[in-house]
Amino acid sequence: MKTLIASTVIAIAGIAAAPAAHAGELWRASGFEQPESALVDAAHNRIVVSNIVGNPGAADGNGYLSLLSMDGKMIARHWVDGMDAPKGMAISGGRLYAADITKVRVVDLASGRLVETIEVPGAVFLNDMTQDSSGKVYVSDMLADTIYRIDGDRPEPFVKDALLASPNGVFADGDRLIVASWGKGINKTDFSTAKPGGLLSVDLATKKVTPLPGAQEFADLDGVIAIGDTIYATAYMTGTLYSYKPGDAPTTIAQLKPGSADIGTDGKHIFVPLMGEGEVAALTLD
Repeated sequence: MKTLIASTVIAIAGIAAAPAAHAGELWRASGFEQPESALVDAAHNRIVVSNIVGNPGAADGNGYLSLLSMDGKMIARHWVDGMDAPKGMAISGGRLYAADITKVRVVDLASGRLVETIEVPGAVFLNDMTQDSSGKVYVSDMLADTIYRIDGDRPEPFVKDALLASPNGVFADGDRLIVASWGKGINKTDFSTAKPGGLLSVDLATKKVTPLPGAQEFADLDGVIAIGDTIYATAYMTGTLYSYKPGDAPTTIAQLKPGSADIGTDGKHIFVPLMGEGEVAALTLD
């Protein structure tokens, strides 16, 4: 097993200096074109990977979805075509939802057929998606400080709040959404920020946005998941994978190349799309 981080980590900007756990690489799959998201389709024992193929904000028709086996073998490189720049995904009711700039694409999981395109009025740059226990789907709008909710095929603004600070990753965790913020004062040209992002919680009932203690302004965050009581998030610009537990500071557990994007999990492993390398890496936790 290849260890992805050194035994000594330099502390920066409040990040814990000594990692409590390491993430080792289990396998790596190649052949993708700017893979942005890796989502586990547990019902079919596979991983869905979104490919941007070009400008992340261009409606150019180049984007597509791929299928990987759980052990990293390519099942179908072009599983679903006809998209622009697909990013985060969610699964609900036998359908896969994919964020595609200002639209959400809907795919029938069983057939792999693109069955619907949902227009999201007012959307600017849709990014990550997640689904709650009732089957409702959520999608972040990174450039509008907004999270939308989709019930079936009906989109509506769920929460709009400056505290979201360019929300990127979203992950439904019980009665809350965990949000990975890219940061405040985002430059829409190069995506640099005046202040880096952090981790937030949004109550699904009250819609209240709460910054998670000790996890603010430490990185421009992209993907986010939770396994048990531990949150994992990637920093796209540096390729860093962080872990965070309530009461602690975020800790570096793996150092990949810049371009580490929207992570997925099967509850035991973390699947990391590496946009710049055209690869997906599977990591296991020590």
